[in-house]
Amino acid sequence: MLSDIRILSVAAMFGCAAPISAQEITPSWPIPVELKWTAVNGYPMAYRDAGSGAPIVLVHGSTNDYRAWNAQFDVFSATHRVIAVSLRHFYPERWGGEGTDFSIEQHAKDVAVLIKKLNLGKVHLVGHSRGGAVVVEVAKANPEIIRTLVLADASIEMPVPETLEAKEAQEFTKKLIGTLQNNLKSGDPGRAAEIFVDMLGGAGSWSQLPDSAREMILTNVYTALGDKGRPMTACVDVKKFDFPVLMLTGEKSPKKFEFFYDEMRKCRAFPASIIIPNAAHAMQRNNPEAFNKATLMFVSQH
Repeated sequence: MLSDIRILSVAAMFGCAAPISAQEITPSWPIPVELKWTAVNGYPMAYRDAGSGAPIVLVHGSTNDYRAWNAQFDVFSATHRVIAVSLRHFYPERWGGEGTDFSIEQHAKDVAVLIKKLNLGKVHLVGHSRGGAVVVEVAKANPEIIRTLVLADASIEMPVPETLEAKEAQEFTKKLIGTLQNNLKSGDPGRAAEIFVDMLGGAGSWSQLPDSAREMILTNVYTALGDKGRPMTACVDVKKFDFPVLMLTGEKSPKKFEFFYDEMRKCRAFPASIIIPNAAHAMQRNNPEAFNKATLMFVSQH
């Protein structure tokens, strides 16, 4: 006891705080009744969890949260255990973009720790858009927890030749997020969100969204101020993927996503992409029947 007191006294003398235990980490925001949460890397990470069987982990993209997968959750959880995460600083937290712990790499570390903490074993890891970049980082650092990798318009970056097509693909995400960040600073989040969604899905996409989707995006839109870009993935990384990979893109999606899928195929012989018809970037919402069928057919084979 005396030695413990001395240790605490020395820590106090040098301004050092004792480590915060997982039990002391609690969310300071309301957690919806359908969600669970657990301490992950010092953050109270929320997730939706249902079903049984081989686990599917769903990772959302920019300005979204676990609700991005509403059209998948019940369908997938009928045959699998499904975990739909809300990444650090997304809803149910309300975050304004301040801080240094918001990045693809941090989110990937969080997802990997959650998978291990829940004892899920090897998972079918599904990532959409920015979430696709997150799951690729999980796969690069923690291949032992990947059963299959499903990429839906994954926002990845790779070194590419200096061509006009490559330049346009490389600059797409930077322009997309930069425009959103600049528009948010104007003080009109609704207009900023509209331009962002229309850049991804085509003119008029925002006006066609259901109220629930618009509400979700507006709730999370200021997280874009913390977006610091995408890490680079090299051929040497892709060549190490020793698990099945499914690549999905919408019929009307921006060309950037299929461009980088093709770059990945130059490194390893991945199957051709599945094109989700009558869908743009938000394919899991635009055409959930086709998206769900393609995804479940793939995971059922592995």
